[in-house]
Amino acid sequence: MPSFARLPVVAIIGGGFSGAAIALHLARAARAGQEARIIVFEPRAKLGKGLAYDTDEPTNRINVPASKMSLFPDEPDSFSQWIEETGALAGDDEAFARDGQPFPRRHVFGDYVHAKLAPLLSSGAVEHRQGRVTGLTRLNGRWRVSADDGSDIEADLVVLATSHPETAPPRVLSPLVGDPRHITDPTAAGALDAIGEDDRVLIVGNGLTSADVVAALTARGHVGPIISISRRGLRSRGHPAVVGDPYGDFVSQPARSASQLLSRIRKTLREAGDQGLGWHVVLDAVRGQGQDIWRTLPLSERRRLVRHVRPYWDAHRFRIAPQVGNVLDHAVHTGRLEVLAASIASASRADDALTIVVRLRGSRVDRELTVEAVVVTTGPAHGSILESQPFLAELGQRGYLSLCPSGLGLRCDDRSRALGADGHVASGLFIGGPLARGTFGELMGLPQVTDHAVFVADQLLTSLAEIATEQEARRQVPRSFP
Repeated sequence: MPSFARLPVVAIIGGGFSGAAIALHLARAARAGQEARIIVFEPRAKLGKGLAYDTDEPTNRINVPASKMSLFPDEPDSFSQWIEETGALAGDDEAFARDGQPFPRRHVFGDYVHAKLAPLLSSGAVEHRQGRVTGLTRLNGRWRVSADDGSDIEADLVVLATSHPETAPPRVLSPLVGDPRHITDPTAAGALDAIGEDDRVLIVGNGLTSADVVAALTARGHVGPIISISRRGLRSRGHPAVVGDPYGDFVSQPARSASQLLSRIRKTLREAGDQGLGWHVVLDAVRGQGQDIWRTLPLSERRRLVRHVRPYWDAHRFRIAPQVGNVLDHAVHTGRLEVLAASIASASRADDALTIVVRLRGSRVDRELTVEAVVVTTGPAHGSILESQPFLAELGQRGYLSLCPSGLGLRCDDRSRALGADGHVASGLFIGGPLARGTFGELMGLPQVTDHAVFVADQLLTSLAEIATEQEARRQVPRSFP
């Protein structure tokens, strides 16, 4: 790469897995000459943890085997090898599934990511600013990044790798706002501690976080009844007893509509069944080819998938760890956990309990529930990403950022560069991680997020080279004298 007259600066906002992975791959690619100063803004003490892996809850486990998680696409066994080298599973007697595959506690993966970054942090190849970004403004062709500690830096390139926006509880639950029995962030430390062992609990949402809540309550000795609701009543599925290779080809003759894609998936499921294969291998093929599938679909068809198919995809795509699945299965079998397809019609509170009226799906039948706690696990409010932090809102107002019209994250081009509402590229501003999935498709599973981190690092290197070329050209222009 050409050299700079000054060392360029790349600022990465967000140091969870996505931001940490982008920093790591950028530093590894550029370390021959240390062509850029890489600064990661992250309020947490350790990079790589983020919302997903910064948890000490012992029942929170990664939802795929350790062998399928790695920071390095070309080193798929990196995490597994690190576990062996460090003895990270010592004392965790429940880490291994029946087939011998380890499903470590979630914080273990965060520890691994931080450990891989540690040498780069020690050498100064990557800098960690433990602060929250409060402002991001364009000034003289660069970006000024302001943090809550009062510091400002000038950056040539910026990557937005912020977390998903917080869960937005259904508006119908607004009468419960401020009540400690209304838990809107069950991932927060101590969030479930106030729930008594016999308390009746309503969980709003049936995905992975809902499963984690049931497992965490059970580990605390909770024996009271739990009702878990979602509009379709779909529980997250588990892993197959025997792992098979992905089955199905969805890209050589790509579908051009959502209905055509679904028809092809159903046909492939039937073919797989005729060969004694389960649905897992077909959905694995769809996931692996997901980005190519997504790119061939027009925006209108992407939106149809998000609106109508996403709940079913999420239930099958995001599988729960066997340890957590066993807890849920036992709770359902014993009648302690009831899963309903329903929506909330009304909510009220009294001194002794909360009253929630739910409407069962497909009917006008209402059911009144009296509970001691309501836990909201409906997932991130993707539509409010621009309102989730003041500096993002300001970027949106100034035309540098816009919501992806697919309804998933922020709008960006095929280089992951941010696009404003007018469709123009915001110079030097990139979108990293799952917030870019409206453009790239499948970007929630860790292998895809890792691949995207490598991709963004490559785009940053390209942009750094372009800036260096521009600087060199300016230096070559002869000065005129009077």
